[in-house]
Amino acid sequence: MHHQEKPPEDNLTELMEFVLLGFADMPHLQWFLFGLFLIIYIIILMSNGTIFLITKMDPALQSPMYFYLANFSFLEICYVSAILPKMLMNLGTQRRRISLVACATQMCFALIFGGTESLLLAVMAYDRYVAICNPLHYPLVMNHRVCTQLVTGSWTIGIPFMIELSYQIFSLPFCGSKQINHFFCDIFPILRLACGDTFVNEVLVYILVVLFVVVPFLLILGSYTKIISIILKLSSATSQAKTFSTCSSHLMVVVVFFGSAIITYLRPNTRHSEGTDKVISLFYTILIPMLNPMIYSLRNKNVIMALRRLLCKLFTH
Repeated sequence: MHHQEKPPEDNLTELMEFVLLGFADMPHLQWFLFGLFLIIYIIILMSNGTIFLITKMDPALQSPMYFYLANFSFLEICYVSAILPKMLMNLGTQRRRISLVACATQMCFALIFGGTESLLLAVMAYDRYVAICNPLHYPLVMNHRVCTQLVTGSWTIGIPFMIELSYQIFSLPFCGSKQINHFFCDIFPILRLACGDTFVNEVLVYILVVLFVVVPFLLILGSYTKIISIILKLSSATSQAKTFSTCSSHLMVVVVFFGSAIITYLRPNTRHSEGTDKVISLFYTILIPMLNPMIYSLRNKNVIMALRRLLCKLFTH
């Protein structure tokens, strides 16, 4: 990559804030978008909060699968809260400025939660693999200690990597435009503003994408290959449908999340893709957290029954 001459230090330190353009190219839709995303944010908080609550309170939902689902719902709340409040503030006030420190913090948390989601989805796929392919050993393999270790690992293993990546990116000199053509501080929109050589940073990004997106996706693919082969060996169509229904919800989330993440971070980094990046990013930052409770609850009889019991308690007291 071409090495550009670094500007004087004074010019570099002047730029201490960016401008998040977001959806500035649609000026007549600002209040509509504000209302839409506010409703979506409330839905995400309430629906994921409800799933988290019932999986913790209901005695019938104390298996490992629901322990992972509770963590996944809590994670979705954290992930969306790292991005949507700032976006809503920008749409509501039209003040799109964000300080360099705030931008770095937002990117770091979004990366940590995104990496955690990827690993947690892999853990959930492994859980379904053990439950379907080794049902007799399932209580032994997926005991409480193992579940806790897998979830703790998913939450913590990516933290040092994502902090280091964020530090490396924001250590670059920014001397030209300070307008980020995105609705949050994402990796490639920030790298496009850097006036130094970003080759090392881009290589680091691709390494982390392989470790935290591609590898978990391949593990999930391996798990489902085994699961499908077991399901196809079942004698009746009813047994096949019943067994597959226990993991079909998870598979739907996996396809949307990993599909959009791989398209965003593994395709060539060009300015022509900025508009497309924003649309694709909406899938894994907003759409999945909103659809996750609906996908898991509407396709899961135990969750629906637990929700009914919770509503009965609320209305009878």
